[in-house]
Amino acid sequence: MRARPLHPPARGSAGSTRAPAGRARAPLAALLALLCAGPLRAGADVRPDPEWYRGAVVYGVVSPRFGPEPLKAVTARLDALRELGVDALWLAPLNPTDDPGDVSYAITDYFGLRADFGTPEDLRTLVREAHARGLRVLLDFVPNHTSVGHPHHLDAAARGRASPWWAWYDRDPAGRETHYFDWKHLPNLDYGNPLVRQMMLDAFAYWVREYDVDGFRVDAAWGIRRRAPAFWGALRRRLDAVKPGVFLLAEASARDPFYVRNGFDAAYDWTGELGHWAWEKVFDDPTRIGPALDAALASRATPMHRVARFLNNNDTGERFVTRHGLAMTRVAAVLLHALPGIAVVYTGDEVGAEFQPYEEGPPVSWVDAHGLRPLYRRLAALREDLPALRRGAYRRLAVPGHPEAFAFLRDAGPAGRALVVLNFGGPARLRLQGPAGPLPDWDAISQRPVAVRRAGAGTLEVELGAQEAVILVDRAGRR
Repeated sequence: MRARPLHPPARGSAGSTRAPAGRARAPLAALLALLCAGPLRAGADVRPDPEWYRGAVVYGVVSPRFGPEPLKAVTARLDALRELGVDALWLAPLNPTDDPGDVSYAITDYFGLRADFGTPEDLRTLVREAHARGLRVLLDFVPNHTSVGHPHHLDAAARGRASPWWAWYDRDPAGRETHYFDWKHLPNLDYGNPLVRQMMLDAFAYWVREYDVDGFRVDAAWGIRRRAPAFWGALRRRLDAVKPGVFLLAEASARDPFYVRNGFDAAYDWTGELGHWAWEKVFDDPTRIGPALDAALASRATPMHRVARFLNNNDTGERFVTRHGLAMTRVAAVLLHALPGIAVVYTGDEVGAEFQPYEEGPPVSWVDAHGLRPLYRRLAALREDLPALRRGAYRRLAVPGHPEAFAFLRDAGPAGRALVVLNFGGPARLRLQGPAGPLPDWDAISQRPVAVRRAGAGTLEVELGAQEAVILVDRAGRR
């Protein structure tokens, strides 16, 4: 089989066509439905800002779940996504694949676009229309490995060492291909080969140059870090030469400072164990969520604002709302948006979608049966409007005697503070360390007063209902 040339197709070419507490309170959802979500993003094109991601909301787009013509279907929902308050879209891989059920993580062409997703012009239109609404567009890219169905791999498998592509794949001393986990269908590329490095640099640059995308979520970045760590610095230099400030998110643990020191802007909220979501077990025991969450947020070598946080993504399996229920999902959504870092909202989170990432199925209906969309809109608006939530320092506050609760302060100095209190259990009167100054007794989420009083020097008493979360500000600084 003739392998694909290294050079990308000319602009306009279709590329590959392989398809592959106690007191009565009005329901929060009802209150939020009546609230204005705050001003929408300006409709102008995105402007250069090297720290646009600080406090940003990124929406993970699983294109096939938007409609039968995925790229056009995503474009048709840009106004809804802008209304939701997101700052950027992260598009799941768009490259051709021989395993459509793998959502294109098994790549057969780094320069091609899946024909069943749309045409190159469809993607250009999506990016152009997103930019016109102030939204950035990030692509999910998979440089660590190819599919076994990639033309290079097929040729190497058929011809062995006689194939020019044999040396493109990482091999053990016996000549066997390497792979991670049980990914036998995803052989690792050999980044010791300068031709591999050059091809991948060209591929990243191609999508920026040809489609004006704003960045990448880099799949399995940890794999190349193990085998060829210097590649990431070379990638940053290459991309900056094409379009300065291209955003790079590493699928790798933020506990390893390597990534933000070597060209990446942010990394995942993982534990020190490869692929383990830091919050995976946190919510399993509602009576111990406070200490478990505190431990999960500790020991960060990467600054907190450079951590990508999520309740769902392509690897978390069963959706959060399915595992933990609607009430817990509401509290966790407040936590996600109130912490420092990038809040990643996955396709359908705002309507309580329950499909699993690698399941094939119908498009999301977008019917908000659970009343979650107003909450997500309000939280995104608060991130935009409250400097404390977008850029404020983080300080954990003890809640003695209540391991089912969690509290922290976001402090932006003269720009304002926000006291975040989350109750994952039943109705409770919580005592916690409280900031001096005006009493923060106004909930910025529901826009109503909350029962807060001083209970001694440096102590506040906050009364919350079952599984309730508040973002408290003083009334003078309310939004």
